[in-house]
Amino acid sequence: MGHTLVLVRHGEQRDAEQGVDDGQLSERGIEQSRLVAQRLATLKFSNVWHSPFDRAADTVRVLRESLPNIDPQPSALLMDCVPSGPTAGMPAVYKAFFTPRTTAEIEAGTAQMADAVAEYLGHGVKGQTDLLVTHNSVIAWLVREVLGAPEWKWLTLSQAHCGITVLFQKAGRPWTLVTHNDVGHLPLALRTGLVEPAWP
Repeated sequence: MGHTLVLVRHGEQRDAEQGVDDGQLSERGIEQSRLVAQRLATLKFSNVWHSPFDRAADTVRVLRESLPNIDPQPSALLMDCVPSGPTAGMPAVYKAFFTPRTTAEIEAGTAQMADAVAEYLGHGVKGQTDLLVTHNSVIAWLVREVLGAPEWKWLTLSQAHCGITVLFQKAGRPWTLVTHNDVGHLPLALRTGLVEPAWP
């Protein structure tokens, strides 16, 4: 028995393709959220945390329709962010992603993710299962951390809207990646949000 972290990316956001930074879910995003709730319905969560951004909070609102016993709490540690800046060894193809990013934005994201790792990947609690509803960048960073991969590798990890990633820590052992971006609960038409390659 150990500590399980279930990471879910928010559902598809309405008008995101028009450059809207944040907002409520699209109709497709609502259906994605309903299906992931059904997939998670047999689990008993000790804690549920979510990004305070509208698209994540709206996803949690839909989840509560099928999971009425959860008590979701917002966490600033789960906000969308830029977890790191360019580093040595990073392929040149990813440099364009950082061109519009300010130093302050990168420093804030780096600090946020350091705190998130300490909070969520610290010493696990035996028998506890927690749900985090958050963003692509946050999930990518936590997976990268568990795998011990170079910092820039978070750019190569992409999660679908309402995809499920599971991390597990057995007492006395390091965290392990159980599954990444499980979308078995979503029909093909609802598998949105994946970017390949992550950022050319």
